[in-house]
Amino acid sequence: MGDPSDTMIRARGLRKSFESRSGDVVEAVKGIDIDVHRGEAFGFLGPNGAGKSSTMRMIAAVSPSSGGELSILGMDPAQDGPAIRARLGVCPQEDTLDNELNVFDNLYIYGRYFGIPRREVRERAEELLDFVQLTEKAKSKVEDLSGGMKRRLTIARSLINRPDILLLDEPTTGLDPQARHVLWDRLFRLKQQGVTLVITTHYMDEAEQLTDRLVVMDKGVIAAEGSPLQLIREHSTREVAELRFPVGDHEATAEKIADLGSRVEVLPDRILVYSDDGEQVLEQVHDRGQRPVATLVRRSTLEDVFLRLTGRTLVD
Repeated sequence: MGDPSDTMIRARGLRKSFESRSGDVVEAVKGIDIDVHRGEAFGFLGPNGAGKSSTMRMIAAVSPSSGGELSILGMDPAQDGPAIRARLGVCPQEDTLDNELNVFDNLYIYGRYFGIPRREVRERAEELLDFVQLTEKAKSKVEDLSGGMKRRLTIARSLINRPDILLLDEPTTGLDPQARHVLWDRLFRLKQQGVTLVITTHYMDEAEQLTDRLVVMDKGVIAAEGSPLQLIREHSTREVAELRFPVGDHEATAEKIADLGSRVEVLPDRILVYSDDGEQVLEQVHDRGQRPVATLVRRSTLEDVFLRLTGRTLVD
């Protein structure tokens, strides 16, 4: 897919092992293949412990791989770590902003680390504060910012060196819905400007909103790869009927309606019936004398794909 010169990240059989505190060797990433192309938004979706962050640290050239091949921007992280890091922007899971400095100086001083001349770094900092809608907070202390503002400042800081690739590790964890949507809008604009985005998330809606292509990771391996729409088409049905019955009734009830969809999942609080016509499923459930206390018909999502591939929800 695409011109080889457009490949920003290429991995073949990439592995990462480390020793646990008890002395056991833990294999966090078990031989994965990835290609990320110029200008695309590529996602790693999976639960905590799936190997997403370990993969991101290898791509960021801050953690050596334990095996396989890895090429970033056509370079080998083992040989060219500093050259790669100079062209990456990294937005870590935890905010690592300097609380001693105001908002503007967090950008200015970080930019000076890259050796960007004073005048230019000042201009870039002002542009980026405008881009992340924090111009009015330029002189504010970092500790006075809301969670959403801190995330936007962290993203602005990761863009000060005008990176070719922006790595975002769980960018909206802990944010309220409004703050998440503001952040999504900024990331979408970056993609329009041609920045290659690599995002890890355990939020399905985030992966659907932001990524062109993604891999579903589970226990260190890739369980599936494709666009959000492709994955839903391949691994789920068009619609899902959600049925809630009194607690304790779900297993027995599921057996009575198991033939009404192409697949039935029993979760602790509801039954999911997968079919191409959710309303028809509800009618048939009622025709059989079953009386759910609540029902919902919705389109299939990546959450359903994940449940199909791994047998569990992402929030387990």
